[in-house]
Amino acid sequence: MTEAPPASPPPSPPSRFRALLPDLSPWRSSPDFRLLWIQGLITYFGSFMALIALPLQIKHLTGSPLAVGAMGAVELVPLVVFGLYGGALADAVDRRRVILLTEAGLGVLAAILLVNALLPEPLLWPLYVVAGGVAALAGLQRPALDSLMARIVPHQQQTAAAALNSLRWQIGAIAGPALAGLVVAYAGHGTAYAVTVCTFAASVLLCLRLSPAPPAGDAAKPSLRGIVEGARYAWSRPVLLGTYAIDLAAMFFAFPNTIFPFLADELDAEWSLGLMYAAGSVGSLALGLTSGWTSRVRRHGLFVVFGAAVWGLAIAAAGWFSSVWVVLVCLGVAGAGDMLSGLGRSTIWNQTIPEELRGRLAGIEVLSYSVGPQLGQVRAGAMAGWTGTRSAIWTGGVACVASVALLTAALPKLVRYDSETDEDAVRRREARAEG
Repeated sequence: MTEAPPASPPPSPPSRFRALLPDLSPWRSSPDFRLLWIQGLITYFGSFMALIALPLQIKHLTGSPLAVGAMGAVELVPLVVFGLYGGALADAVDRRRVILLTEAGLGVLAAILLVNALLPEPLLWPLYVVAGGVAALAGLQRPALDSLMARIVPHQQQTAAAALNSLRWQIGAIAGPALAGLVVAYAGHGTAYAVTVCTFAASVLLCLRLSPAPPAGDAAKPSLRGIVEGARYAWSRPVLLGTYAIDLAAMFFAFPNTIFPFLADELDAEWSLGLMYAAGSVGSLALGLTSGWTSRVRRHGLFVVFGAAVWGLAIAAAGWFSSVWVVLVCLGVAGAGDMLSGLGRSTIWNQTIPEELRGRLAGIEVLSYSVGPQLGQVRAGAMAGWTGTRSAIWTGGVACVASVALLTAALPKLVRYDSETDEDAVRRREARAEG
């Protein structure tokens, strides 16, 4: 009898560590992905400069919390309308052209903010006009950007690409506001807007190097009928429907950011307000830096469900506990859960949606992850005024978990999703191979 070979030694600690690191395969395999990743990182820093400077300038000019809050109302309608239209546009024209023109338009709007800030007496109304314009251009651009990922990144690398994109966003979300706050405090609004203009100029130069991304030969012109066709497709796919519904429910019930100032007051820890806003991004960043294992998972629907449930439970705990440090840890865990759910959603979208519908479905995706937080802040503020701040937070978290459970039971195909066997995923993979 032949002697059995000795068992392989267990992986060394460095190997295990490397397995946790982000999967860089999309960065290596796709030059366009590298360009978009770098372009997005630069744009995030510029965008956060304006995102911080704009409400601070409105506050400086008016001294009114209502005037600052009105900026959200000005942004919501353009984001919804142009997000849907942008989805149809992304299916009908060259996506690279949409990205390039909208990026240039955002740079022009930043220049308007700069000119206004340099006036002896800056005007208020241009700030609202620019806020609405930014929302409209972002709504037009985001579907083209999101739908381009499914074309430039190989099918099996979609989860890794989503993790790298989320990692890029978290870096911008943590470092951008911190840098913006310093620039505004020590150099003024004008300097912040000047930095924003420069970042968009650099972004446009990078976008010029992207490969063309023309539509399918039989693509129809953007129309209401085309948007409705995309919505019908989404409604007919329980897996897609589940990703949208769970994200909307999680954000509506458990997005309490607007009442963090009141929570900090109740915990007698006003100093912690900035940390509360940053904690979620820190948790997401931690998961992003250890996301290598996610590339080896096929059941991405479980990511969506489990991540949203963790988000709700952590938000509930943040509202329940009275120690500010425990609250910050809970918010960090919530951020990690939100990122995990986001990885699942993005992967499913890019692996299953046909190329000819990708833009229109990306427009619907914009609504699912932008309208939810807006409505969630309204819910949190109303509940806090009625039941108290901490009660509004923990009950929202519990409602989030309950809604995730109900939606999971109603849409079991989401949990059973497997990237190797799902019909839409297989069809999409074969189409990519043939193309």
